[in-house]
Amino acid sequence: MYTLENEKLKIAVKKTGAELCKITSVKKDIDFMWDANPKVWGSYAPNLFPIIGALKDGAYFFENNIYNLPKHGLVRNNDKLVLQEQNQNFLTFKLNYDKDSLKIYPFKFEFLITYQLIDNILTITHTINNLDDKTMYFSLGGHPAFKCPVFNNEAYNDYYLEFEYTESSKTHLINMKNGLISDKTKPVFNKSNTLALKHDLFNEDALIFKDLKSKRVTLKSKSHGSILTVSYEDFPYLGIWAKPDGDYVCIEPWLGIADNESTNQNLKEKEGILTLMPKKTFIASYSIEIHNIHL
Repeated sequence: MYTLENEKLKIAVKKTGAELCKITSVKKDIDFMWDANPKVWGSYAPNLFPIIGALKDGAYFFENNIYNLPKHGLVRNNDKLVLQEQNQNFLTFKLNYDKDSLKIYPFKFEFLITYQLIDNILTITHTINNLDDKTMYFSLGGHPAFKCPVFNNEAYNDYYLEFEYTESSKTHLINMKNGLISDKTKPVFNKSNTLALKHDLFNEDALIFKDLKSKRVTLKSKSHGSILTVSYEDFPYLGIWAKPDGDYVCIEPWLGIADNESTNQNLKEKEGILTLMPKKTFIASYSIEIHNIHL
């Protein structure tokens, strides 16, 4: 476990998967991250690379070969990440391709993730280096789970999400049998900028948005006001998710999306897939701001 701390916040990151597992206020000792209760959902904030969500039949095609990747890719739960660099403000972890990764993802890559803590804001920066001599295809995303409710005298439905702008975006429904995106959609906002949290909101799995105007989402309590804000300017897709019996909510910035049911499984044609030319670098960041009233 690795930690960063300043006068306001303390964070902890697991070596395995370089997974953020704690955000705590120093003075008030308030925890903001889900506790990864294994009876409900045993993760805190998986890092998603080089895919988001599920693949059709767990597989994809690339240049006449078939490859199998687990849900969310090869960083999550991976014990091969190493601490590359740290100082009083940041931690950087690295994962390099190896002979095992090449069997399931045929690209020579370097994956770096940096956690930088400045004042009341934690910034998570992903750096992808294409070390190969061919174009690299990948997706990238975050999956942080925030405690909800935060305070003992509250219930889950005392919380809501407030979006930066009034939204009319629909959620794209998931086939719960295979985890793939269907062609069905469902209204969510009704020209509002708020989304009330209730456990049955996630009976049909995650809410998946492809066309939000907002690039900031705030978790708010009816009695304690703004808790935290996730800002994701670099990410065009957003997932909102929890287990229906989980006292948390995931706010998930994505560059990419799970496979559609109608996919041809060709990685080059996958929805939301990113391309990176040989020897080039890609960088994308999102941030988590804990509001000062709770610090």
